[in-house]
Amino acid sequence: MSVSPSLSPAAPGAAGSAPTQADLLDFVRRTAADTELIASLPLDPEGRTWVRLEGPGGSEAWLIGWPPGTGTGWHDHADSVGAFLTASGELTEYSLAARLPTDGWKTLELTDGVDRERRLSAGQGRAFGHHHVHEVLNESPDRHAVSVHAYYPPLPRIRRYSRTGQVLRLEQVERPEDWQ
Repeated sequence: MSVSPSLSPAAPGAAGSAPTQADLLDFVRRTAADTELIASLPLDPEGRTWVRLEGPGGSEAWLIGWPPGTGTGWHDHADSVGAFLTASGELTEYSLAARLPTDGWKTLELTDGVDRERRLSAGQGRAFGHHHVHEVLNESPDRHAVSVHAYYPPLPRIRRYSRTGQVLRLEQVERPEDWQ
């Protein structure tokens, strides 16, 4: 289930300048503190729900509800930088501490030591740079999580991956029209 009305919490950032990772993290932190907005997100027991928000400086932003046991799968946000923060519940982020080639590959063998894990409870989040490969999961067996995400520039594409052991495989490239 998706919900797509545009909501507009106060957007920080200097007028006319591209938001930085710090600006995006500040935005998701302030937005997640808006308890009325967070409570307004319809939650579905089986699938993620989302509402598009107005982000700072022309960024793309989302409020996302995560039922227990749901996740994104491995993906990146291509040329966009971003930030996300857990507003309620807890999310786990698995990421790769490795710079991957941006194009021209289908399968990569990852080296040992590139895996990172972060548990992000309510009020915790992070910013990330271009081509950040990760997956985000709500590993709770019985509690929804809600998070706020922001990306700049607005997502030009998302690359989806599968992972078996140390092998990362590019499976699909999604464009904005695929998730609008």
